[in-house]
Amino acid sequence: MAKQVKRARLIYNPVSGQEMMKKHVAEVLTILEDLGYETSTFQTTAEENSAKDEATRAGLVGFDLVIAAGGDGTINEVVNGIAPLDKRPRMAIIPTGTTNDFARALKIPRGNPVEAAKIIGKHQIIQQDIGLAYDENYFINIAAAGSLSELTYSVPSQLKTIFGYLAYLAKGVELLPRVSNVPVKISHDGGVFEGDVSMIFVALTNSVGGFEQIAPDAKLDDGNFTLILVKTDNLLEISHLIRLVIQGGKHIEDRRIEYIKTSQLTIEPQSDQRMMINLDGEYGGDAPITLKNLKNHIEFFANTDEISDDAISQDPSEAEYKEFVAKFAHEVEDLESRNEVN
Repeated sequence: MAKQVKRARLIYNPVSGQEMMKKHVAEVLTILEDLGYETSTFQTTAEENSAKDEATRAGLVGFDLVIAAGGDGTINEVVNGIAPLDKRPRMAIIPTGTTNDFARALKIPRGNPVEAAKIIGKHQIIQQDIGLAYDENYFINIAAAGSLSELTYSVPSQLKTIFGYLAYLAKGVELLPRVSNVPVKISHDGGVFEGDVSMIFVALTNSVGGFEQIAPDAKLDDGNFTLILVKTDNLLEISHLIRLVIQGGKHIEDRRIEYIKTSQLTIEPQSDQRMMINLDGEYGGDAPITLKNLKNHIEFFANTDEISDDAISQDPSEAEYKEFVAKFAHEVEDLESRNEVN
């Protein structure tokens, strides 16, 4: 009997990362063919749900592997195309975007499509948890709400493409003085939280906006979200919490933080103020909202040799990333100094 050929579909964003993927498609296809895949490609368009619809089609016609090449938005779309299916293909990612949070969590080389594709050849698989919102929207990294989540909507896409992390960090510093508390009721596995918060994080991984210590003990496959509630809108206190994050995740023991593990939760605003929900960096609707963790929902190729290791290999973007973090910390210090003077 002839050996059954495995089929792979490469879905790539041609403009992500200054058109990085377009320059390496042929090399990536060669790697996949050498691994035994019969491979075809799909180039996303500006049409809404382009990547999502193609991922659904690929899953329905029986592709064994779907590779999402692009930024976090492209990866999220492909996940949303596959996640509702009864029979889901395996996924791999080739990160070419700005923050690449999910790639950081899976320890996939960033900014190097060829090296990212080679991870598939290691044959290391993780059963990845996926978040579900509104019974129709899926997310792979973070759901967020509150004043600071507005920065994602405030950074122009062109600026994100050119400056990456720095665009987010600069806008984050700019927004800090405008942070305000809102009353919420949050039901979770362990009970109910009722009180004022300035920020809500619901994390599936440890990497949020390029920072890898916001949820330092987050696991990719345990069926739990890490729910983080920031219970202050005081600028100096928030600046202090940011400093604790940068210093290795020390914020989780601070009295101004609620740090909770839960498989599901419901967020209900307790005022007339609108609360927008951010799913993987994009607007995902308004609260009230219920979020569910779909344990081990999609199989991902990952660099599991590195996932259990705190150390992350340096790559060309890593030094740049650390420089941005240092700049952010310096901006926070300036804000603290100005407020102390005032």
